[in-house]
Amino acid sequence: MNTTDLEERKTGKDLYHYQKEAITKIFKRFEEARDDYHLLYQLPTGGGKTVIFSEIVRQYLKHHKKKVLILTHRIELCKQTCTMLSEFGVVNKVIDSKANLDDHKDYSCYVAMVETLNNRLNENKLDISDIGLVIIDEAHYNSFTKLFKFFEDSFILGVTATPLSSNMQLPMTDNYEELIMGESIESLISNNFLSTAIPYSYNVGLTSLIVGANGDYTVKSSDDLYTHSDMLGKLVQAYEERSLGKKTLIFNNGINTSINVFETFKMAGYPIMHLDNTATKKEREFILKWFKKTPNAILTSVSILTTGFDEPTVDTIILNRATRSLTLYYQMIGRGSRILKDKKTFNVIDLGNNFHRFGMWGAQVDWQKIFKYPNYYLDNLLNDEELEDNFRYEMPEDLRIQFSKTEDVFFNIKKAYAAAIKIGESSKVVLSRSIDQHAKICTENSEDVYDALALANQLGDDIDYRIDQYVKCICKSTKNFTDWLKDDYRQKLRSHLLANFDTIFEEIFGYPPED
Repeated sequence: MNTTDLEERKTGKDLYHYQKEAITKIFKRFEEARDDYHLLYQLPTGGGKTVIFSEIVRQYLKHHKKKVLILTHRIELCKQTCTMLSEFGVVNKVIDSKANLDDHKDYSCYVAMVETLNNRLNENKLDISDIGLVIIDEAHYNSFTKLFKFFEDSFILGVTATPLSSNMQLPMTDNYEELIMGESIESLISNNFLSTAIPYSYNVGLTSLIVGANGDYTVKSSDDLYTHSDMLGKLVQAYEERSLGKKTLIFNNGINTSINVFETFKMAGYPIMHLDNTATKKEREFILKWFKKTPNAILTSVSILTTGFDEPTVDTIILNRATRSLTLYYQMIGRGSRILKDKKTFNVIDLGNNFHRFGMWGAQVDWQKIFKYPNYYLDNLLNDEELEDNFRYEMPEDLRIQFSKTEDVFFNIKKAYAAAIKIGESSKVVLSRSIDQHAKICTENSEDVYDALALANQLGDDIDYRIDQYVKCICKSTKNFTDWLKDDYRQKLRSHLLANFDTIFEEIFGYPPED
């Protein structure tokens, strides 16, 4: 067939220029490569991968005498694919656990779940001898690879937003010979195909998290951290500062965390529901319908909505978890990137230091390099201690306003420690100088000692940050010792203000405070 000019058709959706270009490139490989070639195509979430491969199926069936099989790993994706193919005029048969296969030979296109198809093939209940093209949706999942042995003579086309295997032991280069890259997120945004992400980051201490056998943080260690009252409080604070009244989707690592989030927001009077993979089909449909029609709805979930979920009205994504999976990072944020007539941007609130780990969503990514050298990429991910070493505490805007008379509120613990050690001073002087600086900025922005004490009470996050930096400097970071230092610092700051407010005030302003 002539791939330079895609045929006009009256079924399906109109194709964008970049989708036409992708189809042309893919068909060119059909013509040039072996019949059993394995090709991978990458396109960001929201770019229309299903539209592209539905048109490929339509064109392929028109010009080839072989059949097509599309594989998915989620029932929602299976249904979406079936519907899209039908819109393109492709009659297809879904092979699920309830499917009657007596008439399967009457169809030229099949859509199947991985496990169901694997069972049917092992039971010899399906004739696949005339399958010429196999399309694998969300190809970075490794559950598909067990089926490759059944299609040794077929052209395999994998499609994914992130060509990085979900299993570090099974790199995609072992199963695919070539990667074709589609449009970048940056390009899709600039051409108004995707919304622009507005990032907000809240630095979080993650050194208590444990990396499991799958290379990502364990649910248990995540639950322990994110169900703590401090983290739940930080989550609510972030929501109130950046997403109050907006439709918000919260991603968590554990069911226990999500339930705690649900209860916390519910007690605060916010409209929220919780969804995880234990929900029945009826419960899931009810919750998603509620989320769609409620303008200020909050939905807290556990990864279940990372694929096969499309709700363009989402205004804010909250990453209430840390992940070491680049794929999961892009999937979660991608849920908010769908564009609407009155929606050009969406918020992303990061409570897992993910921006620091992976870079900003929408930044240029060299997927070819990641595809070819996945171990190099994975080995160079910063660990959490290295990430946190690069953090600098920034006061929230509403608190910074209360310290408006102070030009610079930051105190560099590491620099103060290095200076003290260099001249032979005790490390303890670092905390004394930090308390002096805190007392000074509280006094500078107060009319009396009571105002100063009130400001000091709002410096909790800054104090915790400084103590965390200090214990790293002195290489003594047991939890009990760190907690004691934080309590001791607060008491000493309060005592210092009570004893010295008048003196500090006069040093700053040149006159004593009014009685």
